[in-house]
Amino acid sequence: MIKKEALLRATTLACVTAILTACGGSNGNPAQSAVLANSQAQVETGLVTGNPADSSGIISFKGIPYAAAPVGALRWQAPQPPVKWTGSKAATQYGNTCWQGTAFGPVDNSKASEDCLFLNVWTGAKSTTEKRPVMVWLHGGGFQFGTSGDPRWEGGNLAKKGVVVVSLNYRLGVFGFLARQDLDAESGGKSSGMYGLLDQIAALHWVKTNIAAFGGDPNNITVFGESAGAHAVGMLLASPLAAGTFNKAIAESGAFWETPQGVMRSHAAVSQIGAQLGVTMGAKTLADLRALPASQLMTDPTEPACNPSVDGYVLTTDPYSRFAAGQQNDVPLLEGQNADEGTIFAATAGISADTKDHFVTAATAAFGSANINTFLQFYPATTDAAAQQSEVTLAGDLIIASQTWEMANLQLKTGKSPVYSYYFSQTSAYNPLPIHVSEVPYVFQNLVANGHGAPDATDAAVADAMSSYWTNFAKTGNPNGNGLPDWPAYTGAGGKVMGLATPLQAQSEVSTARFQFLNSFRSNGSLGFAF
Repeated sequence: MIKKEALLRATTLACVTAILTACGGSNGNPAQSAVLANSQAQVETGLVTGNPADSSGIISFKGIPYAAAPVGALRWQAPQPPVKWTGSKAATQYGNTCWQGTAFGPVDNSKASEDCLFLNVWTGAKSTTEKRPVMVWLHGGGFQFGTSGDPRWEGGNLAKKGVVVVSLNYRLGVFGFLARQDLDAESGGKSSGMYGLLDQIAALHWVKTNIAAFGGDPNNITVFGESAGAHAVGMLLASPLAAGTFNKAIAESGAFWETPQGVMRSHAAVSQIGAQLGVTMGAKTLADLRALPASQLMTDPTEPACNPSVDGYVLTTDPYSRFAAGQQNDVPLLEGQNADEGTIFAATAGISADTKDHFVTAATAAFGSANINTFLQFYPATTDAAAQQSEVTLAGDLIIASQTWEMANLQLKTGKSPVYSYYFSQTSAYNPLPIHVSEVPYVFQNLVANGHGAPDATDAAVADAMSSYWTNFAKTGNPNGNGLPDWPAYTGAGGKVMGLATPLQAQSEVSTARFQFLNSFRSNGSLGFAF
């Protein structure tokens, strides 16, 4: 049995890492002959021609395939090596978006395709020998929607600060996270349901192999993401398959993709969901499912439930437990949260707050009568309005903030690499509330129109500082640099964090006691809530 499992892991890993070796391996990379001055780069699969340099000297390459199109028989397979081409491939426009799931409401799939495994590169390097630090961005969207082509994370402004920026698409929803026993059997067992994460790992291997062609340093790669992208960062930190693919990590508002009750769902649980897929459509076999049009699969009622899980392969156990045991990929970590994470997650934490009495009753059932007074100190319910605000705060804590905090503290406890923590609370006419996702345009220094007011000088200053902090961290593992307020290293619960607002300054950590209260309910990783 042990030999069989070892063979399985080696075989499946080969599917992901074949991208490294299919075109001659990681040694003798032909990328060294790239001519960046002509907006061209030679990657292992062929020559790509990007957009001309902008006024700041930044060249962008968009829509480069990092894996074969996962269509037909490759639907619900580990990513395979990209197909070689002859001549020069135009890399001037974003590739297709991946199919967008419906778990969070209506989405636009007008430009969606299963052929969506593309990445983008921004670089100001003039030579392939420059070895600029590399930043690989993973977009958010609850693993159900999102694309690398969002204008909020155009990489040009970050690239101006001396880094090479990469962003990528990865499979989402039913295409990225379907788990089934027949898929397990097809791949030798325990390896279905995490195709989106395998895409990310394949992309990191592609970057490691090809980024020198764009003037990047394959030995100085920072993976960073927000929301689902930050949860993906946490999973990559916890995955043995991702070991050695990056050197630093940034997690913005996310960590372990935990449910409000604690650790991620098991492979058995998500396989039960996958078993129902297609039954209402008459697709009873895997062959039938692969024959269905993508648009039809999106109508299946089980589709929104396809999310990352502890599959036993990409994740041998849940990320929390990997960190607690000191088994994470130990690299410098920059992480943090926004002051108002919960607004967009209102009513999703499982505690009803239509009235203060209902909120107290539900909280008592969840946390126990012995703990309700302490709970109400952190989440007051003196009025209906107060209870409704507490519901929002609790949702943000359980879904985002407390696990982001917990990851930082576990890294300090069991790892050796430093941690830097932040608290984003910038407000202005442009950013009325520091809600979930609102920090991202500041990180990329892309204060794009958002339906509120125009950005002012304070927004521009915070964006300039944040983009500098992020790129400094990518360069050295320390966000500090000339002209920036000092960002102290995080020392643990109650320590100093960087206040990202006007004015920029280090401050005492916010909500430490709340997070300690929530995490006091952990038993074997799970939070013991009854809802």
